[in-house]
Amino acid sequence: MHELTLANNLMVVIENEAKARGFSRVLEIRIRAGTHSGVLPECLRECFTLAAAGSCAEGAALSIETVEAAVHCAGCGYDGPPKGWLCPRCGGEDIRLTAGREFYVESLAVE
Repeated sequence: MHELTLANNLMVVIENEAKARGFSRVLEIRIRAGTHSGVLPECLRECFTLAAAGSCAEGAALSIETVEAAVHCAGCGYDGPPKGWLCPRCGGEDIRLTAGREFYVESLAVE
């Protein structure tokens, strides 16, 4: 369950920001997580509740925006959603994932 590690790492980021910016309470954490990032949003929410206990983020809302996968085909120039691991336009195999692996803090709402 790597979501617990991710939740603990989120707390490190939040605590560092709290020290640097002088806030004492986090109201909301907005995360962007790609569909190919390996993150299970519901599991991350549960793990975050555990990781945030007793911290400035205890009770904070965790909003997770899902970033859909996108690919680029070197063969035909297609940019868009994938269809398996072949280009949906030309059927070529020379595609690379250009979106969908993201996992980062978009913003914090604090007081």
